[in-house]
Amino acid sequence: MKTIFEALKWASSYLTEAGREENAAEPLLLYDTGMDRSKLLASLQEPIGEDEPYRFKRHVDMHKEGVPVQYIIGIEFFYGREFMVNDDVLIPRPETEEVVCHLLEKYRSVFSEGEQVEVVDVGTGSGAIAVTLALENKNFSVLAIDISKEALDVASANAEKLGAEVHFLQGDLLEPFIKEGKKADIIVSNPPYISEEEMADLSEIVRFHEPLHALTDGGDGLKFYKRFMEAIPLVMKNTVLVVFEIGWKQGAAVKELILHAFKDAEVEVLKDINGKDRTICAVIHKNK
Repeated sequence: MKTIFEALKWASSYLTEAGREENAAEPLLLYDTGMDRSKLLASLQEPIGEDEPYRFKRHVDMHKEGVPVQYIIGIEFFYGREFMVNDDVLIPRPETEEVVCHLLEKYRSVFSEGEQVEVVDVGTGSGAIAVTLALENKNFSVLAIDISKEALDVASANAEKLGAEVHFLQGDLLEPFIKEGKKADIIVSNPPYISEEEMADLSEIVRFHEPLHALTDGGDGLKFYKRFMEAIPLVMKNTVLVVFEIGWKQGAAVKELILHAFKDAEVEVLKDINGKDRTICAVIHKNK
């Protein structure tokens, strides 16, 4: 492992043999060398630093044992921005970027152009959704909630780092929002929706390393959507846009929950880039 190329080749083969993603080698080496990708690719035949092989091997071994690359290097990109992550929060995923896209698009058809709206992100985790919305639309006044103080520490650090004005509350679901007597125009959430049965099918990297309470409700995966149906009437203004990330088998069930609670709601089930149900958008009017 004398050159950068040899280090990458070794790590890719080593991880492939262990059943891991060979492409994980590159972000780990970028992290350990402090290079950006263009410099790394231009330096493939250059000698690797004296201490870097030891750090790199240690980090490759960590990933071989199942630790997500994002937790090793401490970052993940979301909507083109770099977010800090650790094992107190879920790693932001491309499917959630699509949820944000749908919300930003739906906002334009529900609210007047330039209208200031109150947005609450429930179960904010790393703050990826809340921070992104605050930065993408200056008409949004964003408040984020999480039950975990450790997650809120990560989210607030991301908001500060990226220059986003987001307010944070600690508590269970919408309870702290209700206690403060606040009302929302938009409610967005990526709640724990993986059922207990489906947990067994997750990769061990996710199942054993990402926070369990943020992945599953320990039951059928619908618990938090049911609780939202009880809480939404307490916090909604005359019209509220509700946007949920959902599991790919949950579209019909979550839509039914919403229509049972709000019979005249306008509900859409939207698919992700892989053609799977992933986002629910519902427009709910108080007078209906």
